[in-house]
Amino acid sequence: MYCPFCRHPDSRVIDSRTSDDGLSIRRRRQCPECGRRFSTTETASLNVIKRSGVVEPFSREKVVSGVRKACQGRPVTDSDLAILAQKVEESIRQTGTSQIDANEIGLAILTPLRELDEVAYLRFASVYQAFNSLEDFEDAITLLRSEHEEADAAGEHAQA
Repeated sequence: MYCPFCRHPDSRVIDSRTSDDGLSIRRRRQCPECGRRFSTTETASLNVIKRSGVVEPFSREKVVSGVRKACQGRPVTDSDLAILAQKVEESIRQTGTSQIDANEIGLAILTPLRELDEVAYLRFASVYQAFNSLEDFEDAITLLRSEHEEADAAGEHAQA
């Protein structure tokens, strides 16, 4: 790491701390040449491979803008969308890969979006799971209903 003050090609790490979100490391460094201190932030890169083959850095903002369209007219706040984007990024980073297909990001959005708003989930899923007919929507709705019934039955069983 070059010193930003004297350009000496080496520095010594004095302190390391994980950021609040746990996705980066902040390091305090000291230059052995001039003695001045400076901070660096280190993050693991995460790149997205688009359908065209172009590779670009992962962007939470793109996740939010894509999901925002599915959430139009729904009771979903910007804060809810920011939390969803963070959950998506965390789940992708947990795979341990540094490059991911854009379609995989769309699929990673589905679970947290279903928890947030089921109507927005159906809108989004219709694109990423390539719904081609009314039967595809009916199947998805039937699955959601059965999950609700299972959750209700488990809740009643726990109360007994």
